[in-house]
Amino acid sequence: MSARYQERLIRIEQMLLIDKKTIDMNELKAGCSYGIPERLRPLAWRLLLNALPTERQQWPSYLKQQRENYDALVDQFIIAPGTSEEHSNDDHPLTDRSDTEWGVFFEDNKILSQIDKDVRRLCPEIQFFQSKTLHPHKKAAEIQLSARITGEELNPLDYEVNMFGIANFKSARKRASGQYERVPTKGAETHWQVVERILFIYSKLNPGVKYVQGMNEIIGPIYFVFASDIDDEWTAFAEPDTFYCFQQLMSEIKDNFIRTLDQSSCGIESTMASFHSLLLNFDSPLYEHIVEKLQVKPQFYAFRWLSLLLSQEFPLPDVISLWDSLFSDLQRFSLLPYICLAMLEKKRDELLQGEFADVIRLLQNYPETDVLQLVLLAQAIREGRARKPVEDRPIMKEAVSKHVRQLSDTLKNLNFLKK
Repeated sequence: MSARYQERLIRIEQMLLIDKKTIDMNELKAGCSYGIPERLRPLAWRLLLNALPTERQQWPSYLKQQRENYDALVDQFIIAPGTSEEHSNDDHPLTDRSDTEWGVFFEDNKILSQIDKDVRRLCPEIQFFQSKTLHPHKKAAEIQLSARITGEELNPLDYEVNMFGIANFKSARKRASGQYERVPTKGAETHWQVVERILFIYSKLNPGVKYVQGMNEIIGPIYFVFASDIDDEWTAFAEPDTFYCFQQLMSEIKDNFIRTLDQSSCGIESTMASFHSLLLNFDSPLYEHIVEKLQVKPQFYAFRWLSLLLSQEFPLPDVISLWDSLFSDLQRFSLLPYICLAMLEKKRDELLQGEFADVIRLLQNYPETDVLQLVLLAQAIREGRARKPVEDRPIMKEAVSKHVRQLSDTLKNLNFLKK
């Protein structure tokens, strides 16, 4: 461990745990931009995602209020219909009205069915989300949202065409090995059930967005970090804290999930177009090969990369490391397209030599790599420190060939003169 790296870690610890003052967010972001120590990450992410005030003395009262508010949301939304004392005679299970408690119940189940299907598949390469939590929600664990719909034994490999228009879009390294464990008895619950509840409450509070497939991939790493905290006092509140961090994060990236904004200047189509412009400006030969010659559209790979913050491209520990840099960026998420560009540059030779099927296979199943190197390259490209690739390799090759021919002719003439 270099002295500079160790000094940076000590400074992060001082800012988070020792200094008795207002936290300087710019200084914290600068310290965390190339990675955060695992034991400090849960607290750092809460700050970086604006789920904690910078005034340290406000933390106890602020957290207490936020967690009480979340419990109130659980009471409000995770209840069985028909429990209200005031309801009309038309409020019964066979009603076709959507404004009754039973009508809302059935509408909610449509969304809940998609959430349930997705969270059961969450990070299937690890056992964490399938295991029981040590901190189930006392009230909600007795109700179990997943019991409201059928499908307790959904096959995690039974994929369908998703919001990205791609079937079976998970990479090979994120494939489940078998059936998920059964839902535990009432009073106990698995981690994926906790995530299911958070997403359901989010969908209820955000009717304009609701739940869209892919949000489960955004919330997964946040909950994993908080629920894996070595400090049990923080771990016990992983659920409400994840909810508020997820809500803050979605407020910044929700445009990627709203279909009506796809064609707008703030929608995902515009984001993908900007990314391809970035590729063209930095590496025109690579752009000409994969975009113009092979007709590889950004929807085939960049849609997922940009919408899901690369959460599907790497193993979870690497995703978390990448998010350290994304969350710490002074211009939030402006680094993301540069990381995507760095991914292309790391595999430049393979991409230039590949045909359509080869390129698609590589981009949709990106090989494991050193993500810190991707971040360093991305920073260098953004800051103008990275050298652009040779702009016209064919011309360069022809120039070299011409030079070799001239040298060969010169040698032949010299040999002739010697004779």
